[in-house]
Amino acid sequence: MGNAQLITRVGDNSAGLSRDAIADLNRIYAPLGFEERIRRVYQDFNPAKVMVTSSFAATSAYFLHIISTIRPEQKVHFIDTGYHFDATLKYKDYLVERFNLNVIDVKPDPQHHQVSQDNEMWRTDPDLCCQVNKVTPLEEAKENYDLWISSLMSWQTEHRAGLEIFEERRGMIKFNPMIDVTREQRDEYIETHDLPFHPMVKEGYHSIGCSHCTWKGEGREGRWQGNSKTECGIHL
Repeated sequence: MGNAQLITRVGDNSAGLSRDAIADLNRIYAPLGFEERIRRVYQDFNPAKVMVTSSFAATSAYFLHIISTIRPEQKVHFIDTGYHFDATLKYKDYLVERFNLNVIDVKPDPQHHQVSQDNEMWRTDPDLCCQVNKVTPLEEAKENYDLWISSLMSWQTEHRAGLEIFEERRGMIKFNPMIDVTREQRDEYIETHDLPFHPMVKEGYHSIGCSHCTWKGEGREGRWQGNSKTECGIHL
């Protein structure tokens, strides 16, 4: 399939792409750098149907700087679980102002969130807690989009190491333009552009999520301690 045919096919029915079409996308995008991939995806897909999410965690400034530079008008969805550290919310406010971001807060159902709080669900059933406060609210928000841009990198977890640039997830196209970016490349970009880390990174928190489920530690080892869980579920 030629590139022109592929672009037409993507633009016409991106939510229902076949495995062959996704394989074609991976083949075409593989030689490109991550910034070029992001620029290209806005040409190959309807920009109004492209979704971006950010946790405003450890190194979110990296991804958000790239997105705001390439497409300043892009809306950014933030899953406000109600359990974020105050430092995360302040970091979010700082990045919103610095990059002039248009952020949409995605929140769980108030009653369901209250149940999770009353039952300390993060302790008794962390998978269900994530489902109630993160996965379900995001699934509802995703209904208006065809393609979701994530900032996942393969070195972060075993699950992420098996991901490709494009994949189909729950009827939606998932785009992982930075999946093959190394930690060294990420850090070099951050240093070159003088981007701020989340303030808790200097305290030893390298992966930052909800306050109940985050401890100090390298990589993802500080998440859900005492549990085999390594993903909240939105990327599964």
